[in-house]
Formats: sequence, C-alpha cells, structure tokens
Amino acid sequence: MTNSGALNELVERTVEGMGYEFVDCERLARGLIRATIDTTAEGGISLEDCERVSDQLSHLFTVEDIPYERLEVSSPGVERPLKRARDWDRFTGELAYVELFAPLKAEGFPEAGRRKLEGRILGIEGESGAEQITFDYFEVDIARTPGMAAMRSRRKKTPVADPVRVVFPLSDVDHANLLAELNFKG
Repeated sequence: MTNSGALNELVERTVEGMGYEFVDCERLARGLIRATIDTTAEGGISLEDCERVSDQLSHLFTVEDIPYERLEVSSPGVERPLKRARDWDRFTGELAYVELFAPLKAEGFPEAGRRKLEGRILGIEGESGAEQITFDYFEVDIARTPGMAAMRSRRKKTPVADPVRVVFPLSDVDHANLLAELNFKG
C-alpha cells in the first residue's frame, strides 16, 4: 500500500509531467482518490484536461498497483486552495481567507490575536522552508451568493477600516484559499 506522501509525489510528478499544475491529491473514504489540477493558461482547466489526466492516472495506478475504487480529477475552483509558496507568489494581490494554527498577535488586533484572517496577499519572501507571507487583513466585503449581492446593493455603504498589515510564516498556515469576487449581475 502506498502512503499518502508517496502517492502525492507520484501524482504530482505525473500531472506536472503532462504540463499541468499539481494542486492536491487526497485519499478519501470508500477508495476515492481525488486529484486537483490547475493551469496558468487562459481559460483554466477544461473537462478534456481532467479526462486526459484521469486516463493517465488510471494507467499509472494499475502499473504501480495502487488500490482505489474511484478516481476524481478536477480543477480547484474559484476559491482555489493555497498550499505551497508558489501558490502564494502566483496569487499576490488577490483576496484570500487564511486560518492559522495559532492566533496571530498584531497591532490593531484584539489582545488575544486572530487565527482567521481575510484580506489581500501582498507577497511572500524567504528561503525555502522559512517563507514569510505579508498580508493586509481587513473585513472583505464581497457577495458570495446572489442573495448576499442583493442585500449588499440595498444597504448603506459603511467606511472601510484601514487594513492591518501582518507578516506570518507559511508554516503557520493551517488552511488558506482565494476569495472569489463573483459578478451576479450577468
């Protein structure tokens, strides 16, 4: 049986060898393996891209004798997870949601600090394994559903507080993903 680290490495090598960006690979209940892929090309990942990678991984799993019941290959979606330093670098300037392992103390935060942050990625610097993320924390006011968009258009505009600039190590991030700014007006 292949452990999850070895499976991730095998899938990553295969996906990137095909010219796609590896985002994640998960081994889930009932024999499901879910691989998430992306591309920097205009238009993103298509159904044909997912089928192509799925076919290749199916052959690979047969050759490598990796047990599974179902294989799912998909794009990361509009709220793409941020897992590696290269993700943070690629999406500098974008809105993101971040959960840290422990509360971050910074001027402008309550005394106990904050563990969950929304704001804008300003950059990432540092040597591999010691990367530091610079992030502007503020209350992100975006509509995530059509209902929220309708309510947002009816309410009074409130002044936006100045962002709180924070810096934290990439290793302190438990979970992070992009926040999509969707247009529900069509």
